[in-house]
Amino acid sequence: METNQVRVTVEATVQAPVDRVWAYWTEPAHITKWNQASEDWHAPFAENDLQVGGKFITRMEAKDGSFGFDFGGVYDEVKHHEVIAYTIGDGRKVNITFHSEGNATKIVETFDAETMNPVEMQQAGWQAILDNFKKYAESLNG
Repeated sequence: METNQVRVTVEATVQAPVDRVWAYWTEPAHITKWNQASEDWHAPFAENDLQVGGKFITRMEAKDGSFGFDFGGVYDEVKHHEVIAYTIGDGRKVNITFHSEGNATKIVETFDAETMNPVEMQQAGWQAILDNFKKYAESLNG
C-alpha cells in the first residue's frame, strides 16, 4: 500500500432518523436491496457481524452474470448510531459517520482510493451507491 494514500469523501443527507438509517445501512436484509451503483447490478447476498473485529461481506454482481465480486472487510470501530470504520480485504480503510439532524441523518463516508481506477471514477461509484442508499431509505420512511 502506498504511503501517500488518497482519501476520498462522499456524503448524503437522508430524510430519515438515525435509528432507521443505521438499521437500513447495517442489516443484511436491507443491504442486499441498496448496495449497488446502478440498475444493472445487484447484491444477492450480504452477511454482517457489526462489532469490532467482526467481518462483513456483500456479494456484488452484474445482473447479466458477466461480472461479480465479494466486497468485505473487518470492523475497526463501531459506535452505535455514530461511526462505522473498517478495513477492506486489500488493506484500505473506510470511515463512515452518521450525524443525526432530527428527522434527517447526514452520512459522510471517507475511503482510501485504490490505484487501479481513476479517483474520480471511484468517487462517482461510491457516491452512486450512497445515493442509491438514500433513495432506498427514504422510500421506506414515507
